Amino acid sequence: MKLWLVFCLALLWVELQTGVCQQAKRRKDVGENRIRPGGKRVKTRHPKLKDGGGRSQSLLTQVLDKGRFLRLSQTTTLTPGRNMELRCKGTNIGWSYPTYLDTFNDSRLSIKQGDKYSQLILTSPSAADTGAYSCWVVVCDGTECDKDHDHVYVSYIYFRDKDNLFVPSAIHFEIVYLRPDKAAVVPCRVTDPQAKVSLHREVPPEEITANGTLVTYDPTKGFILQSPSPDHQGVFYCKAATKGTPQISIKYQLLYVEVPSGPPFVNLEASPESVTGGDNVNVTCTVLGEPEVDVSYTWSYPGQGQRPVHIQTSWRLVNRGMGHTTRISQSVLTVEDLETIDFGNYMCKAKNQHGETIVTIDVISQ
Repeated sequence: MKLWLVFCLALLWVELQTGVCQQAKRRKDVGENRIRPGGKRVKTRHPKLKDGGGRSQSLLTQVLDKGRFLRLSQTTTLTPGRNMELRCKGTNIGWSYPTYLDTFNDSRLSIKQGDKYSQLILTSPSAADTGAYSCWVVVCDGTECDKDHDHVYVSYIYFRDKDNLFVPSAIHFEIVYLRPDKAAVVPCRVTDPQAKVSLHREVPPEEITANGTLVTYDPTKGFILQSPSPDHQGVFYCKAATKGTPQISIKYQLLYVEVPSGPPFVNLEASPESVTGGDNVNVTCTVLGEPEVDVSYTWSYPGQGQRPVHIQTSWRLVNRGMGHTTRISQSVLTVEDLETIDFGNYMCKAKNQHGETIVTIDVISQ
């Protein structure tokens, strides 16, 4: 009996040892170390799962004191007077900032590109520097470079100033053009996103209520009129307040535009219509267009390069019924003491940001 018990215990011990060996073998198969042919151990790399939960974090940071960094969000509020240093990671970085810093060639702004990041420094910032600051990666293919639109980082920075609730402007009166097919913006931006802002008409005096649909307010843009009409014309201003006395913005003249966007609409005529040798003639090229769109002119005429001519260009705004405002631009070519070489075809080419139009007229001797 004892012999049989010893035999059973021995058999159980053998089975347990076999199971342990097989388990150890299985663990080694899925373990982190394997042996390549040749006897070298390699570490198994498990694939990293990609995070499909949204866009990568911004590479735009602000340098704080003592070497600390702050990753900027969509909006940032800073204190005027303290130098601002922004950094953007990358070996080739482009920048954007409030346009007036370029307009006035402001020496307070400097940009430096390093080996690992680009640096934007603005010394002694003020309320006027409030605006969007952005950086992006520049991708080059040979000599051609372009913005990588998948790696653009923007932060709208407020320089909060209790004495200047509105972002200061270089002008004291601004024209805003209204179009029926396009939203209009009354650009009374603020330096404090917490300021309460209202829109007011000067004559007759009334407040235009921002109802969240037809009229809305965005502190980074101003009041937005979603469906402008002739009824919105007039002189307006904005009023802002935080805790102290309300402040008033500059004034805005809202004008309704009659002419739609597009290439110039051109009319060409000669005066007088009947001329002979020795007379003077004016050839007038007239463009009816949008109030804020500039027009450039190019002339081609008989005797060009051989006969002296005088060219005068001007423009003015006119109201054309129902309160519609239009810009009339003119270029007048004058030829004095006509000679035989001056008779022939006169061509005017008018060009704006939307395209160009060419018209011709014949000046013949009667």
